[in-house]
Amino acid sequence: MTATTTSAPARVDYRTEPGQYRHWSLSVEGAIARLSLNIAEDGGIRPGYKLKLNSYDLGVDIELNDALNRVRFEHPGVRSVVVTSGKDRIFCSGANIFMLGVSSHAWKVNFCKFTNETRNGIEDSSKHSGLKFLAAVNGACAGGGYELALACDEILLVDDRSSAVSLPEVPLLGVLPGTGGLTRVTDKRHVRHDLADIFCTSVEGVRGQRAVDWRLVDAVAKPAQFAAAVQDRAVQLAAGSDRPADAQGVALTRLEREDGADSLGYSHVQVQIDRAKRTATLTVKAPTGAQPADIAAIEAAGTAWWPLALARELDDAILNLRTNELDIGTWLLKTEGDAKAVLASDAVMLAHKDHWLVRETIGALRRTLARLDVSSRTLFAVVQEGSCFAGTLAELAFAADRTYMLALPDDAERAPKLVLNEFNFGFFPMVNDQSRLQRRFYEEAAPLDAARAAAGKPLDADEALALGLVTAAPDDIDWDDELRMAIEERAAMSPDALTGLEANLRFASKENMATRIFGRLTAWQNWIFNRPNAVGDKGALKVYGTGEKAGFDLNRV
Repeated sequence: MTATTTSAPARVDYRTEPGQYRHWSLSVEGAIARLSLNIAEDGGIRPGYKLKLNSYDLGVDIELNDALNRVRFEHPGVRSVVVTSGKDRIFCSGANIFMLGVSSHAWKVNFCKFTNETRNGIEDSSKHSGLKFLAAVNGACAGGGYELALACDEILLVDDRSSAVSLPEVPLLGVLPGTGGLTRVTDKRHVRHDLADIFCTSVEGVRGQRAVDWRLVDAVAKPAQFAAAVQDRAVQLAAGSDRPADAQGVALTRLEREDGADSLGYSHVQVQIDRAKRTATLTVKAPTGAQPADIAAIEAAGTAWWPLALARELDDAILNLRTNELDIGTWLLKTEGDAKAVLASDAVMLAHKDHWLVRETIGALRRTLARLDVSSRTLFAVVQEGSCFAGTLAELAFAADRTYMLALPDDAERAPKLVLNEFNFGFFPMVNDQSRLQRRFYEEAAPLDAARAAAGKPLDADEALALGLVTAAPDDIDWDDELRMAIEERAAMSPDALTGLEANLRFASKENMATRIFGRLTAWQNWIFNRPNAVGDKGALKVYGTGEKAGFDLNRV
């Protein structure tokens, strides 16, 4: 993880490894892993603030995201993870307030989104991979620190008469708990709404047995018994997991990337930026050459196995574009290669879907595609000659806001095809637990049944259009003009309005805890981060720590 300080905004690199960690340590003993947070005060990813009281910034969460992937892939024998602090009497005081105070609006929102995705990833692994998480809260736990604990399956709080859990953002900073705090308190912990109101408007928080009674934590333990209680509960959580006890992990080697002024290059993903048109073209390539056909070959391939390599590369590309290319508002999603090779790879995954490594790879693809769904960029899929939107890669077309497919009715050989398989019917659900086809058709039976009946058949543009799988199917005469006009029209619209429009349309009919977390971040926190009561000269976020009292505009808006 690096961020170079220059006169231009520093580019963020999401690649890291345990030897580079400054804030987290990962240890594994049998079925239990421990992630210990001991934040280096001088280790901020950007200059201008110190990470005091185990407070975190984007760099801390980049390490956490990496550490979670290490547990998933390098330590398949781990069944439960204890998340705790390496500092005395302080678990985590949350996102660094001074960092938020000096950051741009875009930085704050992108930081909150990535942090949300990392927390959601903890819950995703608990739900799909049998990896259970215990927050061992061994000291004061505030704001984003408590939000990290909330993402775990259970919370154990030390009962030392001083350690408390709190969400003090509203009274202290004039903002909301931005990484799912409010939502998890209600939707996940089922804290009664009047008690939640008191909890979220008090600075001191809640400690001891009252925290248990209010459902803010699951249990408390006295300091002398705390370590034993943590170990006992971690063992119990591990006992309920189905992760293999004796499997050999796969080392997550450094992701190789070639950076250009207007490009990112990986083995299977290419990104080309057109700054004049404010577009990025993401081209995903099908596998080439002989591919693993059994578990032994998959394990031997490791991170070179195409589905796993694809998940890692596409994830890194999405994060790079989101953080480092704010002006690039439209992403064109393209594919390239042999659709049969994609389908063959999918068939191998499907045949071995219950093996831990394949299951984790499907999870990595699921989380990467979900990251695409919640990115505040226009997504246009372009199905052209040489495309391979098949199976797993067809999900890119269904994630898009629009899909344009070239029609070549007089040349069946050259005409691009779209192919569905089992992976398009629930293996990669969006964060609202719908498949993208279910979202597309509002879970109506007739179009879904028709799509399923067409699975395995290479569909040309007219057939895909008739099934409702693409938006438009221009022929080669109109293709260039129609695509150009769509891109130019999009670039002329308000990015703010488009962000709201796209988020509403992508998650139109079905809500759950995750969609509410992202929706509240997009609408409520985004708005509050722009308000003078938070970020004005006298705003609570700006004057925090100065001894000056915040000056509020008292009009309710």
